[in-house]
Amino acid sequence: MRSTTLTVHSHSHTSQLRSRRRVIAPSLHLSDAAAASVFRAVRLRGPIGRDVIATVTSLSIATVNRQVIALLDAGVLRERADLAVAGAIGRPRVPVEVNHEPFLTLGIHIGTRTTSIVATDLFGRTLDAVETPTPFNAQGSAMASLAEGARRYLRRWHRRRPLWVGVAIGGAVDGATGHVDHPRLGWKQAPIGPVVSDALGLPVSVASHVDAMAGAELLLGMRRFAPNASTSLYVYARETVGYALVIGGRVHSPASGPGTIAYLPAQSELLGGSGQLESTVSDEAVVAAARRLRLLPAGNRNNTSTAITELLRSARGGNEHARELLGERARVLGESVALLRDLLNPDELVVGGQAFTEYPEAMAGVEAGFAARSVLPPRDIRVTVFGNRVQEAGAGIVSLGGLYADPVGGMRRALDTTGTVRPTLTVGTTAADASA
Repeated sequence: MRSTTLTVHSHSHTSQLRSRRRVIAPSLHLSDAAAASVFRAVRLRGPIGRDVIATVTSLSIATVNRQVIALLDAGVLRERADLAVAGAIGRPRVPVEVNHEPFLTLGIHIGTRTTSIVATDLFGRTLDAVETPTPFNAQGSAMASLAEGARRYLRRWHRRRPLWVGVAIGGAVDGATGHVDHPRLGWKQAPIGPVVSDALGLPVSVASHVDAMAGAELLLGMRRFAPNASTSLYVYARETVGYALVIGGRVHSPASGPGTIAYLPAQSELLGGSGQLESTVSDEAVVAAARRLRLLPAGNRNNTSTAITELLRSARGGNEHARELLGERARVLGESVALLRDLLNPDELVVGGQAFTEYPEAMAGVEAGFAARSVLPPRDIRVTVFGNRVQEAGAGIVSLGGLYADPVGGMRRALDTTGTVRPTLTVGTTAADASA
């Protein structure tokens, strides 16, 4: 029975470890390293035998055996002797599966108005999520408040060890340093990565939120083990608009930061006539239009989320003007997706964000606007598999990407950083057995 070793550090050594700023560039790609391939196969197909892993990954059985041993020692896999084939001889016949119960990762999606904190297991499944208003005070105190909120949240998890933190945020992100420029929050060179790492004593990765959502589609949306050589365009719309490209199994993240589609031409007098995409289709723009049309009462401008919910309720209740307004946003979004598709011509189109998912009745309008505007042959538009939880999925994959790309090295980095007691991991370990 395999287990990791209990390692206890002194208080002073723990303090030194926790004082280190561990900002790691996000890994939003399908790694072809042997350990990553084996872990992905087990994550998608487990419990699974080594011979099946070899078939799925096209690795030799000797390579698979070496990687499985390394992953067992790292604690991310466990053996299932109870599922061994009857009469089979030798440990390689014992299936393995992901050892998910003792661990979690923490995702933080910092939106313009709302911040989501999500706990995720090693499968990428959401264990729990909470939302809190994004603080609008000075960037230093805002970051400190967010980090403290995450630290308090982690205190709830007595039986799972946190391994990594992923921050997904708009604006221009420097993934190598964890610094962010976010004009709508008033942040400039804001060291959100170092601040969170200092507060939590964990490795932290920071990514553009749209890159993160595209990464979630790539790494968590897959249902079978297969190479990905295609290109995919991901378009997001809610409070802001953005896009990301996935090329050959890797989210394309320019060193100078993501491009912007906020100022793409978009025409709609009903939605304010600004002539620019973001100020036409954002939640704030739709609410402003609804108030001009007296579909909603005048109210607190900061209460956009509640106002959108009321507008959706009105449309579903039969209000034709509300339906027309939401349908107009759908048309503009569809035309904008068509413009991007014609420019980039990806193999796959994916849309996400509540502007697409909260009112699925309008997707026909998105498709109609797309078909009317595109000059290329017809192409299907796929809605994100994560629905209204796409922000959580994006933050979650930023926290998991380093472990998926290098599970052995990632676990070593995570456990060295947390630095107190490594849990004993054996076959049949439960969350209760792995309490911190």
